[in-house]
Amino acid sequence: MKQLHRQSSMSKQHRPHHHRTSLSPTLASYLLREQRLLFVLLGFLLASSFFLFYPSLTPRPASGSYSAATNIAAAVARKIPRGGASSVSAGGAAARRLPVGVRKPSLRVVVTGGAGFVGSHLVDKLLARGDSVIVVDNFFTGRKDNVAHHLGNPRFELIRHDVVEPILLEVDQIYHLACPASPVHYKFNPIKTIKTNVMGTLNMLGLAKRVGARFLLTSTSEVYGDPLEHPQKESYWGHVNPIGVRSCYDEGKRTAETLTMDYHRGAGVEVRIARIFNTYGPRMCLDDGRVVSNFVAQALRKQPMTVYGDGKQTRSFQYVSDLVDGLVTLMESNHIGPFNLGNPGEFTMLELAQVVKETIDPGASVEFKPNTADDPHMRKPDISKAKSLLNWEPKISLKQGLPRMVSDFQKRIMDEK
Repeated sequence: MKQLHRQSSMSKQHRPHHHRTSLSPTLASYLLREQRLLFVLLGFLLASSFFLFYPSLTPRPASGSYSAATNIAAAVARKIPRGGASSVSAGGAAARRLPVGVRKPSLRVVVTGGAGFVGSHLVDKLLARGDSVIVVDNFFTGRKDNVAHHLGNPRFELIRHDVVEPILLEVDQIYHLACPASPVHYKFNPIKTIKTNVMGTLNMLGLAKRVGARFLLTSTSEVYGDPLEHPQKESYWGHVNPIGVRSCYDEGKRTAETLTMDYHRGAGVEVRIARIFNTYGPRMCLDDGRVVSNFVAQALRKQPMTVYGDGKQTRSFQYVSDLVDGLVTLMESNHIGPFNLGNPGEFTMLELAQVVKETIDPGASVEFKPNTADDPHMRKPDISKAKSLLNWEPKISLKQGLPRMVSDFQKRIMDEK
């Protein structure tokens, strides 16, 4: 019995040692299998700690260098200032400059009147640089054909809408071009014209205020009326007939400028004002009553070129790409304006007719008719302000740009037949 008891005791003494060696891997497997949530939480805690303390461990970039976050912050900062100053310091401007090889963040831009002559060229430029563009147009003078080549672009949207009615959009910039710009069109419905200038501008300024967008108003050289100052500087207040047949456009644009500055001073909206002088180029309406399009269309159709009055009244003519460059440069600048955007090259109507004849048909004739009411006798921009502050000036002369317009008109007139 003692021997059996001894053997039993020995087996009991040996058994715990054997049990410990066999349970060790089982315990590890159990912990790995049943405590996975603990390990997941531990991993999440380590990852969170890394991302929390990583910025403080990363050395700050030296002065003059930029990170991706700096670029984004600079783009956002452009929309923050709401002060009344027309420009910022040179240091502030330098801080927003992007280094070579770093792309500027794309913007969401609305162009009212974007299916029109100037608006469609502006849309081309904005899309080409990578922005997303929304065109708002009621197609009174604009044409879908002007923007049809963008309809398959995912960054392009086209909305049929009249700016006299409010619209809600989320955008960074607003180019407000909506308004008939030729005498034939704005005299067709003068009440509608002044409503577009006043109520349309109010609606778009209200949108800019709500979403914090930068707003650019395309005003006109017509705000100077029949000027007593020549050439016209931005400081000139004009000589306008407030009850004339052109006042729906002249005074409408003057009121639009007033509203723009009141929203800037009173509501802190970032605004820009451009005063556009006579512009020509492809996509102009064939029969809009403006002198360049009239002369070109008449010469191509073998009709006499109509000169109103004695033909000695003067105008200046800028090519559309020069204007579009000026508008974009102004929008991206730190200056409010107003800025004259035009070509200071001055021509009488008879001189313009001669250039058209040389370009299209040397045998074209000229027909004189009585002058229209309130037609300005002289029109020439002083662009020294745009040169000095925007570093902008037109590059294309009338003799260079006119053939480009003629080829476009020639194709469209042939399509009419």
